[in-house]
Amino acid sequence: MTAETADQDNVGRDRIEYCILRAAEQVFSQYGYRGASLQAIADKAGLPKANILYYMGSKQALYVRLLNRMMSRWNAVLEDITPESDPGRVLSEFIRTKIVLGQRYPEGSKLFAAEILAGAPFLNKYLSGELREWVASRAAIIRQWSNQGKMDDLDPHLLIFLIWSATQHYAEYSAQVTGILGKEALEEADLESICQFLEQVIIKGCGVQRPDASLAAPR
Repeated sequence: MTAETADQDNVGRDRIEYCILRAAEQVFSQYGYRGASLQAIADKAGLPKANILYYMGSKQALYVRLLNRMMSRWNAVLEDITPESDPGRVLSEFIRTKIVLGQRYPEGSKLFAAEILAGAPFLNKYLSGELREWVASRAAIIRQWSNQGKMDDLDPHLLIFLIWSATQHYAEYSAQVTGILGKEALEEADLESICQFLEQVIIKGCGVQRPDASLAAPR
């Protein structure tokens, strides 16, 4: 097999996996884990059921992969922060990225919420292990910002929880938001207003100056 052929195979595999994950996100978010079937996912993806098993292994493995992918998207903005980072810019980007991703991937956000409300049966090990360690490492940096006088002294875990919940509300409870506001869907101007409001409440509440920013798609 030539290098070119191998590259083509990788592209083909990536495309198939993308189709499977996209279809699975829609089916799981609509029917839940128990109600969803591999056949329904295969039909949605336009692929044989055997392809789902070949590329993903099992229904549970596919489900957990979707949940982990959503968490990775949400938290990628905090991966590269250091004690030298500007808290205002980091928190602003975190808020804005979460808002944009919630609108871009609403099924994934609702899928994650359903898993947590069910007691996290498939994510419990991840939440108490890998994610717990990840949050602890981010919290340590936030504490250093406080020690350096860059922001008020507050519980960094609670700050992360607050940003998670406040931003996810606009995806997971979008029907409530649009219904009360009398809109069919949130527009870009609405999202910008939401970001500015959350920045003012959260960032200013941390004793940090809010940076100038405009709503932008995450990296």
